[in-house]
Amino acid sequence: MTSRISLKAAAKINLYLEITGNRADGYHDLVMILQSIDLCDRVDIRKIGTDEIQVACTNPEVPCDRTNLAYKAAALLQSSFPDIGGMEILIDKQIPMGAGLAGGSANAAAVLVGIDRLWDLGLTQSQLCELAAQLGSDIPFCVIGGTALATGRGEILSPLPDLTDLVLVICKHRQIAISTPWAYQTFRSQGLLVTSQARNQNLSSQMVAAIALNDESTPVKVGRLLYNDLERAVLPAYPQLVSLKNDLLNQECLGAMMSGSGSTIFAIAADFDRAQKIAEAVKTDDIDVWVVKSLARSIFDA
Repeated sequence: MTSRISLKAAAKINLYLEITGNRADGYHDLVMILQSIDLCDRVDIRKIGTDEIQVACTNPEVPCDRTNLAYKAAALLQSSFPDIGGMEILIDKQIPMGAGLAGGSANAAAVLVGIDRLWDLGLTQSQLCELAAQLGSDIPFCVIGGTALATGRGEILSPLPDLTDLVLVICKHRQIAISTPWAYQTFRSQGLLVTSQARNQNLSSQMVAAIALNDESTPVKVGRLLYNDLERAVLPAYPQLVSLKNDLLNQECLGAMMSGSGSTIFAIAADFDRAQKIAEAVKTDDIDVWVVKSLARSIFDA
């Protein structure tokens, strides 16, 4: 019987993020278009002889206690399936923290998928997503991956045609980590919902149509339609991110935007060579840069 499993857990970016309403539960009603990218953590799960959940991570800044989303995912499945024993979870961290790339959510998704496979629980993808939604809004998408339209608070997913040919430059300022709750609370406290122009322009429908077309013009159209409501809350507080975004826009990219609540700024490039040139132009001692591709799934064998 298999006693361990190793999985890759992909980061995600937002190609589109529109806040359409404030919810009574403190969350927000959203329309998002999410995309998996091949910047991945590795998650190793090993059965052990006790009932404990042990989490370790190569990044010492990641908490390895009960607050870790990977721990919470394991504990949730333990509570649902009492026959599951203990496990050791090792996270090889490559996705930066506080970057708006859903690294913690991706790890939790990998734990759900890994435990299902390791203990042969036979859960369907829908059942895994229902469990994932109990842990966080991004985690159902991280179970499925690819390209998807997300609504509700982000947990209601509608698959879109896979964008498999996008080449992206991902940029993360080392000194800046942004709290997702802070970004949304700032958006709400500043009353920015009433000044959104995305709904009047029907931008989300235009983005979905561009993705559905799925031809050589799609990257150009997607680049023109990038939109993130949270930029209006976050960027005024972080002029370094404004400068980084402008630097990317000055490098002949197809479009640039902050992902999620930040602090990642990404650009879509016409091809891999152009992406490499953009990366070289913007990389500094303070800015980490990755050239990545879009992925059709988010959890796969390491």
